[in-house]
Amino acid sequence: MSDSSPLVSLTWTDHVTGRRGYLVIDRLVRGVCSGGLRMREGCTLDEVAGLARGMTMKEALHYDPEGRYLPLGGAKGGIDCDPTSPEAYGVLVRYLRAMRPYIEHMWTTGEDLGLTQDLVDEAAAEAGLVSTVQAVYPLLDDETAARRRLAEAFALDVDGIGLDELVGGCGVAESVLTALGRAGVPHEGARVSVQGFGTMGGATARFLSRAGLRVVAVADVKGTIAHPGGLDVEALLTARDSFGTVDRAALRPGDLELPGDAWLSADAEVLVPAAVSYAVDSANQSVIRARWIAEAANMPVLPEAEELLRARGVTVLPDVVVNSGTNAWWWWTLFGDIGADADEAFDRTRRSMCALVDRMLARAEADGTTPRAAAHAIVADRLPRIAERFGPYLR
Repeated sequence: MSDSSPLVSLTWTDHVTGRRGYLVIDRLVRGVCSGGLRMREGCTLDEVAGLARGMTMKEALHYDPEGRYLPLGGAKGGIDCDPTSPEAYGVLVRYLRAMRPYIEHMWTTGEDLGLTQDLVDEAAAEAGLVSTVQAVYPLLDDETAARRRLAEAFALDVDGIGLDELVGGCGVAESVLTALGRAGVPHEGARVSVQGFGTMGGATARFLSRAGLRVVAVADVKGTIAHPGGLDVEALLTARDSFGTVDRAALRPGDLELPGDAWLSADAEVLVPAAVSYAVDSANQSVIRARWIAEAANMPVLPEAEELLRARGVTVLPDVVVNSGTNAWWWWTLFGDIGADADEAFDRTRRSMCALVDRMLARAEADGTTPRAAAHAIVADRLPRIAERFGPYLR
């Protein structure tokens, strides 16, 4: 990816509230690109551009020449608005209406930070869209069967949580388990601290807890909940609202309520930032005691912080790999590599993520570099093969 200039970069201003929204299309493959839509106060065009580049990488990383799912280009959307604001839904509808030509013809999108898929779908229907992934329909062998399969998959519930919420966390958890396994660290009892308890953070906590790890800290907007012996993850999941905030009435007598940034300094082997971008900077990285950071959120560790962490022996497992499971699951299901089945989805996610993380860490060791640099090198190897098969990337 030598040319970092995106194909499309635009800024939209809502005529009602003055709020701004952004769309960056990094690349197109076969005329189509993929990337979620986020909503958060302070979202910027530069942030969205970085996320769009990451999506191009995620699409390439999961390319399987033997699979039905064929890679797309990368894109991202963002809206500068607090998703809890009373005006947020109206802004979302108007943004989608403004972006309708792109969504109809080239940009496939879905939930990201601050938004749920149900809310995005509701707003998309109000904006006059058939679907937020309708641009990919012409590439499908059987559109009717594919749409039915994806709808059935989204309707699945696993122990109280939708399958669509769980697959991303399954991928994050498998990334952590693979890294621990390569280092010879037993899963049983290994400690984890999670920032964010929404879709990605909550699902990651569930999978890691069920794998035998101890989730010793969870941070939400109210602060950090901690217990050195491990939190009752299932009870906390039941007690959270749609934004991932835990009702403190559900805490056990021994659970501690700590400041919001206490998750960073938790006595744990693994940190999972699963909430916001830029959470770890050059200043606060100094309090981190963990050996691994698994980037469940997009861009949570700033580059200068990652360099300092590496010097201290802390390994950052990069977002472009770690949180790529949700995107891959969407396309595996829609293109027909897997059916609308939870066990099949989890099995495919685990196998794919384990192989990808193992390859990334092996290359990092061989090249004497970081996992992030290794992931970029893997993408650089794959892009020419994708271009050879599907035509050059449009940029």
